[in-house]
Amino acid sequence: MTTATSQIEHATKAHTGRARTLRELRASGWTSRSVKAELRENLTKAFQSGETLFPGISGYDDTVVPEVVHAILAGHDMLFLGEKGQAKSRLMRALVRFLDPGLPYLDIPASYRGGCPVHEDPTNPITSVGKAFLAEHGDDAPIAWWAREDRYAERLAPGTKFADVIGEIDPGRLAGGVSMSAEESLHFGLIPRLHRGIFAMNELPDLDDLVQVGLFNILEERDVQIRGHPIRFDLDIVVLFSANPSTYNRSGKVIPQLKDRIGSTIQTHYPKQRDVGIEITEQEVLASGLDLGGEFPVVVPRFMKEVVEQISIEARKSKFIDHASGVSARFSIANYRTMVASARRRAIRLGEKPAVPRISDLAHFHASAAGKLELDMMGSHQMNEKQVLDAICAAAIKTVFDEYATEHGMGEIAEIFAKGVKIEVGDMLPSSAYEKLLKRVPPAWDKAFEINSSTDPAVRASCVEFVLAGMYAADKISRSQRHGRMEYEV
Repeated sequence: MTTATSQIEHATKAHTGRARTLRELRASGWTSRSVKAELRENLTKAFQSGETLFPGISGYDDTVVPEVVHAILAGHDMLFLGEKGQAKSRLMRALVRFLDPGLPYLDIPASYRGGCPVHEDPTNPITSVGKAFLAEHGDDAPIAWWAREDRYAERLAPGTKFADVIGEIDPGRLAGGVSMSAEESLHFGLIPRLHRGIFAMNELPDLDDLVQVGLFNILEERDVQIRGHPIRFDLDIVVLFSANPSTYNRSGKVIPQLKDRIGSTIQTHYPKQRDVGIEITEQEVLASGLDLGGEFPVVVPRFMKEVVEQISIEARKSKFIDHASGVSARFSIANYRTMVASARRRAIRLGEKPAVPRISDLAHFHASAAGKLELDMMGSHQMNEKQVLDAICAAAIKTVFDEYATEHGMGEIAEIFAKGVKIEVGDMLPSSAYEKLLKRVPPAWDKAFEINSSTDPAVRASCVEFVLAGMYAADKISRSQRHGRMEYEV
């Protein structure tokens, strides 16, 4: 080895602080441990230090998180059982933070017997290639480091084949004279390649029975069976699953033997409080890159945030919606973004700054809501999706409005409308026009101050629409709607 090369390697090692050979690795005091032990020890340290164990995941501190902690401490493989949009995948991905930043493995070049498909433990390789490489190189065996982010992989069950996750016999190697029962004949799937890592299978009930049997062998026997030939590996892997309760609990969807081998079932749920749902929605909206500032800033009143979240809550308990399918948090997020976009469109067209979303901005939420709900064909009867969404939106507005406004004065407003007064509002009506418009119904203008005492024209316009929509939802006045414009009358 040249002096220059030695200097480069020394500088690299000094920079990374990581061993480059097995001898250096032993000298550093590193010891091999299983993935489950690694998760357990790193979780314990985080728990002791008072860290937030799952940053970015809200509403689970007293319910789901303790169950996940128990499962990790117990060394269990886990099933996350819940409806769509309950952060099952995010929880599984979050377990990566409890892996070591880097994991050493034998750096076996492709030129050595075709290379090695797994990241071999430097002191305990499981493949014949890894064992031969270690025996040949001993303490001079080169070491590379596997980043924690690369030690996790997931797969969606529909369409997944046995060869994808377990492996398949390589015809080319058979043609070369390798026995079908030999390890060298196997082309590894995702799970063997994730030896010393974490593998997640989403929507387990949709997985083919043959693949489920293969997973059972992985969990129980830690071996890989290809076309009836058992090839035993001492696989070190954490296996995670996700599933919807309605399909998981259906007889025959998951083989009983596999269910029995899953150590812990973690039940997820939708936010139990509306405020938590709003927190999640705002967090995800900002994380997705939606900027509420910029040239045309948007200020969302608290009651509009509550209405958007209440729409999801009403949908989850509506008799028109299939409860087995669930209502994802993405439903609220998409509706929130559409509401903000409508308000910003008005600001761009009319030059209003800041833009303040109104109820009429929710007139466009059908576009973002479509396809995210599954109708209960028995409960919805002859109602189409748009009618169901309108009914859910009206129920949400009424719920939130009743929390903000008192009954006092409602009758007076309804009486004025009963005299033939009509008020048309809309998503493109200037905010400054509302005060003039409401001179025909002074009590409604005054009622808006109950919602928010701000004198900003855009906030006033939003409050006025909230009052009118609340009275409509309470069946005190009627409304016709077309293309973002709403006309209130009796």
